[in-house]
Amino acid sequence: MLAVKTLTEKATILGRETRLMGNRFEVSLVSNDLTWANERIDSAIAEINRVEKLLSTLTEDSKINEINRNAGIKPVHVDAEIYRLVDRSIQISELTYGTFDISYLATPKPKSTFTGYKNIVLDAAKQTVFLKNKGMRIGFAAVSRGYAADRAKYILQMEGVSSGVINAGGDLLSWGLQPDNTPWTIATADPQQAGQPYAHMNISNMAVATSHNAEKQPNTSEKNARNIDAVNGFPVSEIKSVSIITPGAELADAMASPIIAMGVNAGLYLINKLNQMACIIVDDHARVYTSKGINLVA
Repeated sequence: MLAVKTLTEKATILGRETRLMGNRFEVSLVSNDLTWANERIDSAIAEINRVEKLLSTLTEDSKINEINRNAGIKPVHVDAEIYRLVDRSIQISELTYGTFDISYLATPKPKSTFTGYKNIVLDAAKQTVFLKNKGMRIGFAAVSRGYAADRAKYILQMEGVSSGVINAGGDLLSWGLQPDNTPWTIATADPQQAGQPYAHMNISNMAVATSHNAEKQPNTSEKNARNIDAVNGFPVSEIKSVSIITPGAELADAMASPIIAMGVNAGLYLINKLNQMACIIVDDHARVYTSKGINLVA
């Protein structure tokens, strides 16, 4: 049952920053009781650590490693949490035409028999995961941070936290309202001009995940030659950053990088077809593109 903490005095934002899952996490909540807030934050951190251990490939006895060791050999029975996470990941792969994929090859062998996520076989009745080809692996680096944030939010809400924000390595997940009863907002900006926000956006009860194009380099003649539109001869713009806005951090985390790979037009087309999802794209000319439903206030 959800327990709600009653605010009897003027509340404020209380938080703690720590390093978790190799990233900077900051858990903030609205409260007037420092001791109570610290106990709730302890619970959130414990849940993030649990998720990290659950999805780790660094320990030999992890369930993910067991799945990987049995690639091409036999299905592996998993608990419901991992099964659902794999299932959701496959659905995102289908949604993004394979641009998002938790599967990969352990060695750089020819990919003639490797078709990515399509070779992940789930059996709902037996609750098993099977990787069809030897050398296949799965990993959750693309969604683990967002999933951990979702789980931490769930724990906090179950313990009575009615308002808060989780900053997971720069990705945000918020719920409720600020102490003055106004929505949580962010200032979005060109990643190269972070101190100059171009708009403010309401993110209460939403998650925001941003992905930057790590391969984006300053223009060179060789780079331009590879990015010329064959039809009109003009240079084709590349995406520099994508911010995904949706209620869940796991989904926001998963969708950000695929949109970069898909490009501006295809990315916007996909996002505009989906319910409860929006995006902000910045291209290499600092032009801003938004999906339908985005209301940017300069």
